[in-house]
Amino acid sequence: MSFVALSRSTFRHVSSSARFFSTSLRARREYANVLVSRPGPGVALITLNRPKALNALNAAHFQDISDAMKEADEDTGVGAIILTGSERAFAAGADIKEMKDKSFAEAYTTNFLADWEVITKLKKPVIAAVSGYALGGGLELALQADILLAAPSAQLGQPEVNLGVIPGGGGTQRLAHLIGKSRAMELVLTGRIIGADEAERWGIVRVVREGSVVDEAVKVASDIASKGRIAVGAGKEAVNAAFEMSLAEGLRFEKRLFHALFSTKDQKEGMAAFTEKRRAEWTHS
Repeated sequence: MSFVALSRSTFRHVSSSARFFSTSLRARREYANVLVSRPGPGVALITLNRPKALNALNAAHFQDISDAMKEADEDTGVGAIILTGSERAFAAGADIKEMKDKSFAEAYTTNFLADWEVITKLKKPVIAAVSGYALGGGLELALQADILLAAPSAQLGQPEVNLGVIPGGGGTQRLAHLIGKSRAMELVLTGRIIGADEAERWGIVRVVREGSVVDEAVKVASDIASKGRIAVGAGKEAVNAAFEMSLAEGLRFEKRLFHALFSTKDQKEGMAAFTEKRRAEWTHS
């Protein structure tokens, strides 16, 4: 059902401030390689859609992903974004046929994969819902998400060494930060593929063992989208800063963001609602 068809009562329930739906009601662009939907209030779902290629990431596919993610990030009716693939494959890697004949000069002068960091530049929280294969560039794409959920069928790995290269979209760096040097080295140097349970033990994912991983992602995203957008954005920014700053610098940055939130209307509303034992009505201001 589209937002236009929602009843007035449902529309009021969807958002405490109807003005934040103005951009979500506009016609959304259609893409050749991704599907875009709104499965819940304030939630954008972007589904990779190259099933015959197991969602392998070629230039056209990645451009669609990038454009769809940016569109959702700029939509004031969206509070959280989900990125997923098919049950068989989140994304089985980069499209090898497209890159196999590249030279060093071409890769270097065109800054190949420079645009791979699109998710890390988004202001809104991103949840990756992974089923099946997430290999090479597919895993690197998922690792950029703020929250990574996986079905029991998920298979994760960086097998680029088997192709005579290394991960080039952030795999060596993000895995080292996430699971430590030894485990990152093992995955990168052997190309070993690990299952969902092992990935969860290593702290890469949370496995959804009951029900659909996408349904769980929608539940989490809906919860996030129901909060004040400014506080959510500040929380994301503060956690991400931990990967770039020393502990002392990070603590100082966190404190400044915390203090800054006292200038927002949402802080006044949230604390008033708590003391008055009622539900907060966020204005995202």
